[in-house]
Amino acid sequence: QVQLVESGGGLVQVGGSLRLSCVASGRTLRSYNMGWFRQAPGKEREFVAAIGRSGGTFYKDSVKGRFTISRDNAKNTVYLQMDSLKPEDTAVYYCAANSAVLSTVTMANMYTYWGQGTQVTVSS
Repeated sequence: QVQLVESGGGLVQVGGSLRLSCVASGRTLRSYNMGWFRQAPGKEREFVAAIGRSGGTFYKDSVKGRFTISRDNAKNTVYLQMDSLKPEDTAVYYCAANSAVLSTVTMANMYTYWGQGTQVTVSS
C-alpha cells in the first residue's frame, strides 16, 4: 500500500506560480512511475505530467514549457512546479503512482494509488 498526500494548491493570479508536493508513505516511490492528473468541474480527469522511475518526463502539450515535474526519492516526494498559470489550469490536481511500464504513464486507469487532491484556482 502507498498513501499519497498532496499539498501546495491555492488561489493564484494569472501568470503566477505554484509548487505542488506529493508525499508518499507506506512504500518507497523508487518502484513507481509518478504522475499528476487534474480534473476541472464538469470535465473528465486528464493527464498533466509524469516522471518515470529513471527520471524521464512526460507532459500534456498545453503545459509544456510551463510545468516541471520532479522527484526526490530520498524524501519520497514528487513535485509539480507550475509557472505562467492560466485560468484553464484551474482544477483539482491529483498525484498518482503507477507500477506498470513507462508507456502507460499518460493513462489514468494504469495508476494504482491516488492522493486526495489539492485545489488550484487561477483567477483573472
